[in-house]
Amino acid sequence: MKNLKLWGMFSTFILVLASCGTTAHIEKDDTVDLGRYRTFAWVDRDGEGRNDRNKNNDLTEQRIRDAVNKELEKSAGWREVKNRPDILLSYDVLVERGTKETTNPVYTRPSSRLVYNPYTRRYATIYYPSQLAGYERDERTIREGTVTISMIDAKTDKTVWQGWTTDEVNSRNLTSKEIQNSVKSIFRKFDVAKK
Repeated sequence: MKNLKLWGMFSTFILVLASCGTTAHIEKDDTVDLGRYRTFAWVDRDGEGRNDRNKNNDLTEQRIRDAVNKELEKSAGWREVKNRPDILLSYDVLVERGTKETTNPVYTRPSSRLVYNPYTRRYATIYYPSQLAGYERDERTIREGTVTISMIDAKTDKTVWQGWTTDEVNSRNLTSKEIQNSVKSIFRKFDVAKK
C-alpha cells in the first residue's frame, strides 16, 4: 500500500512537470529517411546578413544556432560542415502580441443559520455549503514567441522537416533560457530512426 501511494505521488509529479513545458509541433516528409543524413549547415538569408530583420540581435541568432547544433549532435549524431552539407538549416523567430484568457470558477460563501424547532423546543444549526455561482473571465495581453526550425535537403531544395513551438515570453527578444527551452521542446519530437 505504501509503494502504491509513493508511485501515485511520483506519477502526479511527472505529469505536473510534463505539463509545464512548451508544446512543440512538427511536420515532416514521410517519404524521406532522415537517418541517411549526417551533416548540416546554416542558411544565410541574403548571403551576407545585411538585410536580416534580426541584424541588431546577433546574440539571439548565435544562441539559437548553438542550441540547435547541440541538439542535432546529441540526438542524431550530425555534425556541422562548411562544404557540401546533406541538410540546410533555417530558423525563424516571431514575437507578437496576443491575449490570454483564463476562466475561474466563483463560489458562494458557505453559511449557517440558527433555527428554533417548536416541537423539540431546541435550536438547531443548518449548514449551507458553498455552491457554484458562475465563472469569472479574465483576459490579459501577452507576448507570444514562436521559434520555427526548418530542414531543407541540400540536393533537392525540398523542406523535409519543420518543427515549431509557441510560448509566452517577457520581452520582444527571447532570453537564453527561453531559446533553450523552445529548441529542446522541438527536438524532443525529432527522431531520425523513423521515416
